[in-house]
Amino acid sequence: MAITKGFKVLVDAAMAEVTTYSVAQVQARLADPHVQIVDIRDVRELTAGTVTGSYHAPRCMLEFWVDPESPYHKKIWADESKEFILFCGAGWRSALAAKTLQDMGMTNVAHMGGGYTAWVEAGAPTETMDERKAKKV
Repeated sequence: MAITKGFKVLVDAAMAEVTTYSVAQVQARLADPHVQIVDIRDVRELTAGTVTGSYHAPRCMLEFWVDPESPYHKKIWADESKEFILFCGAGWRSALAAKTLQDMGMTNVAHMGGGYTAWVEAGAPTETMDERKAKKV
């Protein structure tokens, strides 16, 4: 079976339809209570750290956590006063995920171009999962 539409075509199509913020734009909005940064990477990727204050929602569960009809729904996604800015490792998965959430009807979703790699390269604030857990204690 031949692939008729590769990942690059899918990512490019998603990028054309979703809002993409730069690392600098996202960093400038970190303290905004109406913005929720969302790390959609696999849990194994979190060992490298994450964006300070981000919410982890693994890509594999995203649609189920967002949909209020799902038994896995997370209430955070029902907050229409927030803009959800997704990121992944390089910005490809987050573009696809943002497009999927738009297809589900969300209008308050965007993604961060360059992903966590660009975030770290820019020297933007990060935290390890141990540091995050220590804050909650």
